[in-house]
Amino acid sequence: MLNIAAVFLGGGIGAVLRYLTGVLFVHYLKFHLPLPTFIVNVVGCFILGFVYVLCLEKFQLNPAIKLFITVGFCGGLTTFSTFSFEIFDMIQNLQYIQAAIYTVVSLIIGVLAVLLGGYLCRIFIV
Repeated sequence: MLNIAAVFLGGGIGAVLRYLTGVLFVHYLKFHLPLPTFIVNVVGCFILGFVYVLCLEKFQLNPAIKLFITVGFCGGLTTFSTFSFEIFDMIQNLQYIQAAIYTVVSLIIGVLAVLLGGYLCRIFIV
């Protein structure tokens, strides 16, 4: 039951943070490209890479805390469905080059963020 509560709480926090990131970019910064989705996905990748190395090589985290961060928070923060829909929308609007660039850059930067998170964990966490 504790694991379910951890995922529920982490997911709620991550989803609210994702929503607020979108609000910040669209309403306050007047930025309408899919940058909020890109940012939350890259941040989520970084956190997952960091936590993965942290749990694998450095510490044995409580399973509920690990689930809170990975499945809950990162799962609520990141969004593959929105990413996919934004690409679909670009294709529907005949923005083929933008869709291709967004797809490739998101995948490459996402994987690099996981690697960077793991690398920084190895360096800074003793």
